[in-house]
Amino acid sequence: MTLVEGLRVRLAEDLALGEALAGEAGAVVGFLSLGAGVEGTVERVDGELPESHEVREYLRLKALFEDYGHTMPAASRERLEGEIAALEPQWAAHRERGKQVTVRVRLDNGLVLDGAHQDVLAPL
Repeated sequence: MTLVEGLRVRLAEDLALGEALAGEAGAVVGFLSLGAGVEGTVERVDGELPESHEVREYLRLKALFEDYGHTMPAASRERLEGEIAALEPQWAAHRERGKQVTVRVRLDNGLVLDGAHQDVLAPL
């Protein structure tokens, strides 16, 4: 999923944010959480890198193989499989970087959630 600035999103799961403290002793009296379904707007996306030529080529070849690989002659199919395998490391590195994408979301209730992992949000 690609999040962009201005996109409306919803929390996909409950988030426990931290403990609520009271008094000078700092006694824990509860914790703050946000329930799934809270909506907001993406203000900033951090860590997203554009796709390289190799990643775009991997996606193109993979789609070609999935759609038409069963109809190809054996030699062509094997060559295509080899090209896909050669691009696999770049694709894996791109996916790993994608896991590091975080966002800043201004929720409709006024709270700001910053540094949230993109996987806890669902687009509306």
